[in-house]
Amino acid sequence: MKILTYSLILLSMLGMANLSHAAPKPGDAAPDFSLQGADGKTYTLSDFKGQFVILEWLNHGCPYVKKHYGTGNMQATQAKQTGDGAVWLSIVSSAPGTQGYETPADAQKTAKQMESKATAVLLDPTGKVGKEYGAKRTPEIFIINPEGEIVYHGAIDNVRSTNPADIKTATNYVNAAMAEATAGEPVSQASTQPYGCGVKYAH
Repeated sequence: MKILTYSLILLSMLGMANLSHAAPKPGDAAPDFSLQGADGKTYTLSDFKGQFVILEWLNHGCPYVKKHYGTGNMQATQAKQTGDGAVWLSIVSSAPGTQGYETPADAQKTAKQMESKATAVLLDPTGKVGKEYGAKRTPEIFIINPEGEIVYHGAIDNVRSTNPADIKTATNYVNAAMAEATAGEPVSQASTQPYGCGVKYAH
């Protein structure tokens, strides 16, 4: 009986270990998904194969997100990349009743107020897509190449603060990674530590 109990505990621990390592990383294929946009349309990742796609985890109630949107830094990054042909999908994985959760109408209104330059704002209230990607912070960024492979995962920049003044001296990891990737070069910093608020998943 003891052996059986220990075996079950070991199997459970191994299962948890596998789960914790399930999140994709640079070099892995990006998990496909379909989500409703704030505009009412359905967006499927695989529909954008052949283009660079940038995923941004978003929560407008988060001070770190406010730093980047309040200064226009996130919008400028979005505008640069979409202007160069990339698809930018902002994903809200906040559960109903938590900070950052928005209905489609609210999300559309907020995007307009913030002058978002994202291709679309997608709603993930169950957290299914966020968990598939292992997204833990807002903001958190994934860059996917035209072949559907993740080439960058991490922070938007290298200054982990809520101070808007820090943006001036920060290195924008997204622009740097896209400059290398679009030139056909390996991304020199393919993985960085994302910083920000925890994603408000349903429990």
